[in-house]
Amino acid sequence: MDGILECECMKPFPSGLGVALVTPFTDSGAIDFPALDALVEHVVAGGVDYLVALGTTAETPALFPQERQAVLRRIGERNAGRVPLVAGIGGNNTAAVVAALHDFDLAGVDAVLSVTPYYNRPSQRGLYEHFRAVADASPVPVILYNVPSRTGVNMLPQTTLKLAREADNILAVKEASGDMKQIEELIAGRPDGFRILSGDDALAVSLIEKGGDGLISVVANAYPSHVAAMVSAAMAQDSFCAHELRDRTEELVKALFAEGNPTGIKAALSLKGLLENNLRLPLIPSSPELTERIRSLSGRAGL
Repeated sequence: MDGILECECMKPFPSGLGVALVTPFTDSGAIDFPALDALVEHVVAGGVDYLVALGTTAETPALFPQERQAVLRRIGERNAGRVPLVAGIGGNNTAAVVAALHDFDLAGVDAVLSVTPYYNRPSQRGLYEHFRAVADASPVPVILYNVPSRTGVNMLPQTTLKLAREADNILAVKEASGDMKQIEELIAGRPDGFRILSGDDALAVSLIEKGGDGLISVVANAYPSHVAAMVSAAMAQDSFCAHELRDRTEELVKALFAEGNPTGIKAALSLKGLLENNLRLPLIPSSPELTERIRSLSGRAGL
């Protein structure tokens, strides 16, 4: 399929492990660019296959338009082409998404990740028409993002697969429905080259074992080498190793999402000294109890 990239020493893009980067903030609420630099270095050194900027984990809805462009630019500069870069560009106003695709500086960006329209809950036909407009407007390949728990709408497999077959530059879906039957239907019906990616850390091994192509991870912000090893083992069909690595952090992963995302992962990153535990309203930092639980569980897991 057009748009599939091959990167030296990496899995074919966008398979393997992507990381949905958080956006660090200072105590005053400004973007902490030195911490963002450190985070990029941390995850690249940890073995992730590609970076995802401006996703939900980045608190993108709380960023002003000029801040989004600045964050993307800084990540691209720090990455310097070492691994592919994906930019989150989506929304529930199709015309605004199309305009953003024209207005954003996408130099150095290998694909965009575009979420299903939220709140207004379009029909399956509406989802199809929305993403055809996005695909037609995008100067780079598109990864669809289905996350019903956040958007209020589930893009059904027949809609995703119709888009995969009919739009040459739609190359993958980040599937976060949590429905393994739906995931199996996507894997069984996909055209050649179309990749099925887990949007859920907890289900990544199961998805890959059923024939999926990898994970876009939250957890890899803090523990990239561990998650990279787990994904690589699963993709190599080393079930024993993949399950051992998954099981070792099962309780930790649950804790990281106990008070929402990116609340838990920012607590973990702050414990590792990579950033300050600051979020923008309406999100707030983790409770002391959860922070301590994350500290305990990460230590127990040897992380």
